[in-house]
Amino acid sequence: MANHSSATVRETPHANQTLRTNIIVNALKQRAQAVLNDRSIDPQSRAIIRYALETNDPCLAELVRRADAGETVIDSAGFLKTSSTDEEKIAALAEMICRAGDEAGTKSAALLVLMSTLENASHPKALANLAKHFAFTRCGELNLNGILETQIAILESELFTDNTLVS
Repeated sequence: MANHSSATVRETPHANQTLRTNIIVNALKQRAQAVLNDRSIDPQSRAIIRYALETNDPCLAELVRRADAGETVIDSAGFLKTSSTDEEKIAALAEMICRAGDEAGTKSAALLVLMSTLENASHPKALANLAKHFAFTRCGELNLNGILETQIAILESELFTDNTLVS
């Protein structure tokens, strides 16, 4: 076999994309480390950013941006900050889903909108926790004498014994 010296090695687009991604991730980690070393940022925010950095949390970029801008990362209740519009929307949807009455259409639509809101949010985990908080609070208000736990146990039993759901 003859060697062809005119042949060149071409870089693939995938290799270029991986290189760009690594550069961005490394820059983000450096910014996060700078925030962790900045004693003017409150200790709670630095702890959250440290955890996000250690766990490669997808919210790290937003948390670092907020800290760099001088914004607080968490609110007074200890939750990650979200926009008040999102909070109001989540609260209204949780209320629609949890309210008493047999409104299957409304409840289903509210659940679909809630899932879409969470899917498209910049901080879906924070909003999901907020939705759980609202739902548990509302369900706790409705749970007179343990009725809710009994109903959930019955529904769960029926769901998991149904052959169509267990394949």
